[in-house]
Amino acid sequence: MTGAALAAALVRRGLDAEERARKESLFDLVVNTFTALDAGVSSPLTAAENDVYAWWVPGRLEVFGTHTDYAGGHTLVCAVPRGFAVLARRRVDGLVRIVDAARNQDVSLLPGQPISDPAQSSGAGWRRYVGVVARRLARNFPGAALGVDIVLASDLPRASGMSSSSALVVSVATALVRAAALRTRPEWQRNIHGAEDEAGYYACMENGLSFGTLEGDGGVGTHGGSEDHAAILTGTAKRLSAFTFVPMRARGVVALPESWRFVITPSGVVAQKAGAIREAYNRLSDATTILLTLWNRHGVQPASSLRSALVSDAQTFTEHGHVERLRAIIRRTDFAGWSADALQRRLEHFVREDARTVDAVEAFRGSDQARVGQLAAESQSDSEMLLGNQIPETIELAATARARGAFAARSFGAGFGGSVWALVGSEHADEFARRWTPEAFVAFPGPPLVELTEPEDAALAGSR
Repeated sequence: MTGAALAAALVRRGLDAEERARKESLFDLVVNTFTALDAGVSSPLTAAENDVYAWWVPGRLEVFGTHTDYAGGHTLVCAVPRGFAVLARRRVDGLVRIVDAARNQDVSLLPGQPISDPAQSSGAGWRRYVGVVARRLARNFPGAALGVDIVLASDLPRASGMSSSSALVVSVATALVRAAALRTRPEWQRNIHGAEDEAGYYACMENGLSFGTLEGDGGVGTHGGSEDHAAILTGTAKRLSAFTFVPMRARGVVALPESWRFVITPSGVVAQKAGAIREAYNRLSDATTILLTLWNRHGVQPASSLRSALVSDAQTFTEHGHVERLRAIIRRTDFAGWSADALQRRLEHFVREDARTVDAVEAFRGSDQARVGQLAAESQSDSEMLLGNQIPETIELAATARARGAFAARSFGAGFGGSVWALVGSEHADEFARRWTPEAFVAFPGPPLVELTEPEDAALAGSR
């Protein structure tokens, strides 16, 4: 198993060939670190049990659909060509040992038990996500043999709005699920019937919600949705994927026109989901929950999501019907801790962003640069004025991108930091990236989660 072979297999799955050298280096780091690990088992394993498995787990680009997924809305997303290289192998002593080869950090824990090192159990840091995943799987699958050695490394900018935390969750969960053969368990088979359900379950590991009969817990403390996990697990290379949520449903794919390229740059401001920032992030999610609560108390009929409350059929909002009814409910109802103005702004943002996400699918399908640019500008403005989740750096980067020749640009992710995407002609993408920021990179949509040791890559698998 070598970095070159793993990178070549990833290119065969749809990764842009220009990323091949970067991925070879990343996988070499992981393979070399993994090879240096001791056996890490308390009794011998058979040859099959000692197999090493490899995965590629990408980050996510949110094209349209800011803060709509948890309210049942549409998103348009794709996988980015940056993410996690992961190797894993079973352990029989029940210990979960994970090494981040890029950071030269590690964590070891017994699933279901708290992390013993107080520094590792703090609210911040990647180790907390590892502990949450292991604890949730131990809770939902009692007695499962979750012991595993995992080595990973990422070339995703950390906390940049490209879902590095969700990609980490998926990386760890995927390895644990395979090591413990959880897909054969009756609890899994009752609740998870495909990749979309699996993405939804992994999202619930983060937000702490139950998934079917798989009981929830505290998660990591953020009240997010599942668009990140949908893009990471079920996206399509070279395509943008449309989804609706609550429940998650794929709504089709659309090709990125061959003559267009995304260029992405981190803002340089880390979007930490902790402390005051986490409170502000969760407040955007909580507002949609309150809007749904108001509707279910005073509306025509109960609904399971904000979007389902506001549509007259499977596709369209009734601007002068259900939406106006909810506006009237907000005006005449007091809700502790919330002003009518704040709830009205949150409603307006959801309605407008959800509608423009549907429009964006058709604009991409028709290669309509002007329309995509208009929709992106409107989305950026609404994030600034209605959501209030933008910072000076993201506002300036979006404006600078347009001034330097991008026909569309907007910030993306949870906000309060993060990244900005720009769309430019493919022949100008590299030059534009150099002129925009030193950290900018060209991002043609990549493949979703890929196991690189499936049967067609059997030569890559091997015992250590």
